[in-house]
Amino acid sequence: MPPVIEIRNLRKSFRGHLGIGSHLAVSDLSLSVEPGEIYGLLGPNGAGKTTTLKVLLGLVKPDAGSVALFGRPPRDVAARRRLGFLPENPYFYDYLTAVEFLDLYGRLHGLDAAERRRRIERAIERVGLKGREKTPLRKFSKGMVQRVGLAQAIQHDPELVILDEPMSGLDPVGRREVRDLILALKAQGKTIFFSSHILQDAEMVCDRVAILFKGKLRAVGRLDDLMSPDAKWVEVTVKGPVPSGVPGERRVNPDGSTLLVLAGFDALAPAVAAITAAGGTIAGVWPRRESLEDLFLREIGRAQVEERVS
Repeated sequence: MPPVIEIRNLRKSFRGHLGIGSHLAVSDLSLSVEPGEIYGLLGPNGAGKTTTLKVLLGLVKPDAGSVALFGRPPRDVAARRRLGFLPENPYFYDYLTAVEFLDLYGRLHGLDAAERRRRIERAIERVGLKGREKTPLRKFSKGMVQRVGLAQAIQHDPELVILDEPMSGLDPVGRREVRDLILALKAQGKTIFFSSHILQDAEMVCDRVAILFKGKLRAVGRLDDLMSPDAKWVEVTVKGPVPSGVPGERRVNPDGSTLLVLAGFDALAPAVAAITAAGGTIAGVWPRRESLEDLFLREIGRAQVEERVS
């Protein structure tokens, strides 16, 4: 089965202010997204994420390289019918209610009246807007507008869902609901490709990620392959004294206990023995592995060093 998304040697630049100079937004980018996976395109602001999505959707023409959706050009009508899209900063008709807005998009997808009603009701419930469906969009918060955008992206039951910063503007509850929705779509066999700079959310749901920095691909692969599964350090919560001879970083918790950070498991047993001998109590031990944030910061730091050297 061919990839749902395939990008090969993509390059895109934009002219500078008043046509003076140019800005390279994406440089020699290649990646592919397989059917049924959740793929995260990660990077700081200005990394080239949105530009990549716009080229993929046929909204912007590349300078070089190729992109394909379901093996077809991005402007192919048959390919477009199989995807749903939510932009980072959606602009909707704010005088319409949520139901009226979704009904408009249902008409654009060619759904009949009965099917539109059924799908609108289901989409509104899935994005957590039950009870607000008759509220005009101009009275919605940014997070609520984001939910309406998600509803329009999924109401026609697309095979591929492309989301640009889908957690933007959402509170922690809203972010969890979006994560749950993304996982539910995957369970239905859908493919999800989304950009984000919120690494915690991406780590929770992604099968694979690509990290961009200044338009260049810095890392790509499955999270288990990119991040070591072994514990990198151990955090020990201690109530009572911690002898000065115990190695490790110390932090004071709000409750007065000490958080002792050890370099690894080898240092754990001697530390526990010294602490208990001094009258301290071990309240908790937590092994910590490398996180996506650690990986992200390492790759961005490496890219910045390479820039300075070159």
